[in-house]
Amino acid sequence: MMSPASWLRRSQTLSYVSWRLVQLVIVLMGVSAVVFFTMHVLPGDVALLLLGDRGTAEQLAKLRLQLGLDQPVIVQYLRFVADATRGDFGTSLTSNHAAFTDVATAFPVTLQLTLAALGIATAIGVPLGVATSLKPGGVFDNVAMTVSLFGVSMPIFWLGLMLLLLFGATLDWLPIGGLFGVGSEPPRITGMSVVDAILAGDGAMLRDALRHLVLPAATLATIPLALITRITRAEMLATASQDHVRTARAKGLNRPRVVLRHVLRNAAIPIVTVIGLQLGLLLSGAVLTETIFSLPGLGRLMVDSIQSRDYPVVQAGALFIAFVFVLVNLVVDLSYTFLDPRIRQA
Repeated sequence: MMSPASWLRRSQTLSYVSWRLVQLVIVLMGVSAVVFFTMHVLPGDVALLLLGDRGTAEQLAKLRLQLGLDQPVIVQYLRFVADATRGDFGTSLTSNHAAFTDVATAFPVTLQLTLAALGIATAIGVPLGVATSLKPGGVFDNVAMTVSLFGVSMPIFWLGLMLLLLFGATLDWLPIGGLFGVGSEPPRITGMSVVDAILAGDGAMLRDALRHLVLPAATLATIPLALITRITRAEMLATASQDHVRTARAKGLNRPRVVLRHVLRNAAIPIVTVIGLQLGLLLSGAVLTETIFSLPGLGRLMVDSIQSRDYPVVQAGALFIAFVFVLVNLVVDLSYTFLDPRIRQA
């Protein structure tokens, strides 16, 4: 039988999750309104873009009527919201596919790139932040903080081009773009090149997919790597001065145990928060990286759709990105109860 304290904690968790889901709906409505009305105030005529300069006045009028562009903008928006609640985001004006199908096709490429970049940033940033906090003000600390500042300040497009020119064009160590080499693409299962190569059981394809992923992932990882390193260092230094850490040292516990169990564990919440936020930001901010390395991801799809005034795809992509971002934040918030027992007891 569930104790009153356990029942209360579960009730509080369910209440919190319910409120966050309500917030999710509010955010999605706000994003849909902003994207919809912004796209409609941009200069240009969608019907004219689709038909070209040779379209007659009669053809233009017929296409506007077919697309519903002859109706007031507010009516178009309300119709879009009503259709979106049923999962219908319309048909792409350029590919003639369902808009969400185009988004779902492109998203795995962005997801793979984001996870690879965040994995690199976390695997290097957290240990580096811990190491620099052990001797603050030392040579290693100063060098690492200077490099991390350089990483935060460096424009992504410049770094991507430099890595492409150095390791791709000059040294010819790595491919300069795409997901696979010509003629070596496995059957599409998940849309993520590395996973599909693994599922195909082809080692050569897997190596090819990984080689194509190195440069874009390293480029996208620079800013989160620098942020994770600096946040980890700052939180480690702040936690190391607390009473429970001094008590652990006074008890004679060895330094690795104090650092990992008493310092890093208590500093984990801000670090996890930054990692979670970076995941959401990278998913929505991989546009430049995907463009430089010719990756058919969601960011590149959004740019192409904006340029061609493909309303349905832009709206579906923006709503999907907003949904993923809020969902990631919710998962990060719920993870706090596992990282800090004091939160479970509150």
